[in-house]
Amino acid sequence: MTTYYLIFVIILFFLAFSDLMIGVSNDAVNFLNSAIGSKVAPVQIIMLVASLGILIGATFSSGMMEVARSGIMNPGAFTFAHIMIIFLAVMIADVLLLDLFNTFGLPTSTTVSIVFELLGASVGMAIINIATTDYTLNDLSIFINSEKVLLIIAGILLSVAIAFTVGIIVQYIARIIFSFNYKSTLRYFGSAWGGLAIASITYFILIKGAKGSSFISDEQLVWIQNHSALILGIIFTGCTLLLQLLYWLFRVNVFKVIVLFGTFALAMAFAGNDLVNFIGVPLAGYESFKIFMAQHNVIASEFTMNTLAGAVKTPTLFLLIAGIVMAVTLWFSHKARSVVQTSLNLGNQDIINERFSSSALSRSLVRIGVQFGNTINRILPENFKKALNGRFDCKTFKKQVKKDKGLSFDLVRASVNLTVAASLIAFATSFQLPLSTTYVTFMVAMGTSLADRAWGRESAVYRVSGVITVIGGWFFTAFSAFTLAFILALLINLGGPWAIGILIIVAATIITRTHILHRKKEVEAQKIELETETGRVVTGKSIYDKCNLQVISSLNSISEIYTTVMQAFISEKRKKLNKANKEVRKLNKEIKSFKNNAHAVVIRLQEKEPAETGEYYVQMLDYLRETAHCLTYISEPAFNHIDNNHESIQSADAEDLTKFLSAFRNYISNAVKVIASRKFENIVKLYALMYDLLNDLSRIRKNHIKRIKGDGISTRVSMLYLDILAETKNLILYTINLVKTSRDFSASANSVK
Repeated sequence: MTTYYLIFVIILFFLAFSDLMIGVSNDAVNFLNSAIGSKVAPVQIIMLVASLGILIGATFSSGMMEVARSGIMNPGAFTFAHIMIIFLAVMIADVLLLDLFNTFGLPTSTTVSIVFELLGASVGMAIINIATTDYTLNDLSIFINSEKVLLIIAGILLSVAIAFTVGIIVQYIARIIFSFNYKSTLRYFGSAWGGLAIASITYFILIKGAKGSSFISDEQLVWIQNHSALILGIIFTGCTLLLQLLYWLFRVNVFKVIVLFGTFALAMAFAGNDLVNFIGVPLAGYESFKIFMAQHNVIASEFTMNTLAGAVKTPTLFLLIAGIVMAVTLWFSHKARSVVQTSLNLGNQDIINERFSSSALSRSLVRIGVQFGNTINRILPENFKKALNGRFDCKTFKKQVKKDKGLSFDLVRASVNLTVAASLIAFATSFQLPLSTTYVTFMVAMGTSLADRAWGRESAVYRVSGVITVIGGWFFTAFSAFTLAFILALLINLGGPWAIGILIIVAATIITRTHILHRKKEVEAQKIELETETGRVVTGKSIYDKCNLQVISSLNSISEIYTTVMQAFISEKRKKLNKANKEVRKLNKEIKSFKNNAHAVVIRLQEKEPAETGEYYVQMLDYLRETAHCLTYISEPAFNHIDNNHESIQSADAEDLTKFLSAFRNYISNAVKVIASRKFENIVKLYALMYDLLNDLSRIRKNHIKRIKGDGISTRVSMLYLDILAETKNLILYTINLVKTSRDFSASANSVK
C-alpha cells in the first residue's frame, strides 16, 4: 500500500512539472505584454529581467501554499486515500485545461482553474463519503470550506472590476500629465512619477509580500511593518532624486526604468501569487504522504487528515526549483507568445488586422459608449475639449509606429499597466488571497487601452468583442474546471490504478495533439507574413514581392484543388471531395486575412510611393479573393451533389471535362510563370491560351445542351454541370486580371528609386 501511494506522489510531482511549463505559457502575458508591447528593450533583456523576477518571487510563495492545503476543503473531513485522489484529479484536470487555452492563445486564470478544480474534486469525494456514510447533502459544508471559497470567488470577481476601473483612472491622469509627446514633459514630472511608481511597487512587493517569504524571520517582518512609512518615504525620495540625476547626466528615459522594474516586479508577484497554482497541490500531497508514513498500523481509507490543516513552511529549495523550471520555460515556450499576442492586439494603439469578429453584445456596448461620449461632448466647453484632445493627440506616436515594427503602445501606458497591476496583485498576495493575476493584468491593460482612446470607432467593436470572448473563457474555465475535476475524482475512485493509468495516457495524448495543432497554427500564421509589415513603413516593392508570393502559392493551390474536385466529382469520390472542400475553406481563410489587412498595409506605404501602388495592391487581393470564391462555388455544390447521392454526370460530359483539365492546368501554370518571372511581355501568349480555354468551354456547354435535348438528362446534375462551367469561366477571367494587375503593380512599385 505504501508503494501505491508513493507512485501517487511521483505522478503528482510529474504533473506539477508539466503544469509549471504549461502555466507559465499562459501567465507570461501577465508580465511580458507591457514590456514587449512598448519595445522598452530587446526581447532578450526583457526575458532576462522577467526570469530574475520569477526566481526571486518564487521564495515568497510559502504562505500561499496554505490555500491548496486547507483553503477550499476541510482536510480533516477526508481520509488520506480520498485526499490523494482529490489532488491527482486536480492536477490532471489543470494540465489539460491550461494546455487547451494556451493552444488557442487565450489568457485564462490559473488561480480560477485550481480553485474550482479543488472545489470540484472535493465535492466529488464528499458525495462519495455522503453516499457511504450517514451524512446527507445538507452536511456538505462539513467537507467544503464554503466561506473561504466564497471569499476567494468574490475577491477574484471584484478584482476584475477594480483592476479595470483603476487602470482607466490612472492612465487618464498619466496621459493628461505626459501626453503622447511625453519627452517634453519628462524633464518636469518624469522623476517624481518614476519615484512614485517604484515606491508603490517596492512597498507592496517587498514590504507586504515579505509576510509570505520563506527566508524572512518574524522579527524582521515586524520591524518592516512598524517602519513601513519611513521605508516608503526613503524609497520615494531616493528614487526621485536618483532618476532626476540620471536624466540630467545621461538623459535616461525614466519610463524605461519604470517598465523594466515593473516587469521584474510583476514577474516576482506572479511567482509569489501563482506558484501555488502549479506546485501547491503536489506539495500538499507530499505533506499528506509524510504524515501518513509517520503513523503506524493505520489504514489509508480510515486515516483522516486533520494535521494537514496546520501551517507548514514550504522548503525554499522546492520553491527555487519551481522558479527555475518556470524561468527556463519562459524562454522556450511558443504558446506563451501566442497568449501574449492576444493581449497586445486588443490593446494596440494603432489599426491592425483584428483577430475577433464583432458580436451583437459588443455592438450594443459600443453604441451605448458612443452615445454617452456624445452626451459628455455636448456638455464640455470647447476650449476645455480642445486642450484635452491635445493631450490625447497620438499623431507623433503613429509616426513612430510606422518606423518601429511591432510597437503596440508607448512607454507611458506600459508603465501604468505594470505599476497598477503589480501593486494590486502584491497587495492581495500579502493577505494570502489568491486573486487572478491574469484577470488583474488583462483588465488593467484593457482599462488603460480604453482611457488611451485605443478603442476608436474603427476598432472598438472588435476589441470589445475580444474582451467579451476572453472573459467568457474565464467563466468557461470555472465551469469546466469544476466539472472535469469532479468527474476525474469519481473515475479514479471507481477505477483505481487502472483508471489512473488510462487517464495519464489520455492526458498525454491530448497534450501531444494540441501541441501539433498549435504548431500547425503557427505555420499558417507564418504564411501570412505580410501581416508582420503592419508594424513599420513599407515600400511598394516590398509588398509587391510578398503579394506575388501569395498569388503564386494561391494559384498553384487553386490548380491542384480544381483538378482534384473535378476528378472526384466525375468518379463520385465523396471523401476526396470532402477533403478538397476543407482545403478550399482553408485557402479562402488565408486570402481573406490578407484582404482584411490591406488597409493597414496601404496606410503604411512610404509617402513618395505613387497612389496607384496601393490601388493595385488592393486590386490584386480582390481578384485573388474572387478566384477563391469561384473555387468555393464549384467545390461545395459538387460535394453536396455527391453527398446526397444524386445522379452522376454522363460519360460524354465526364470525357469533355477530363480533356479540359489538362488545358486548364497548363493555363494556370503559364500564368504563374509570367508572374514569377515578371516577363509580362509573355502575357500575349497567355491571352491566346485563355481564348482557347473559353472556346473549349463554349463548345462543352453546347455539347451538353444538345445532350439535354436528346437524352433527357437529370435537371439537377445538368444545372450543376452548367454552373461549374460558368464558375470555371469566371476563374479563368479573374486569373488573367490577376496577371494584368501584377504587371501594373510591378511598374508602379519599381518606379520609386
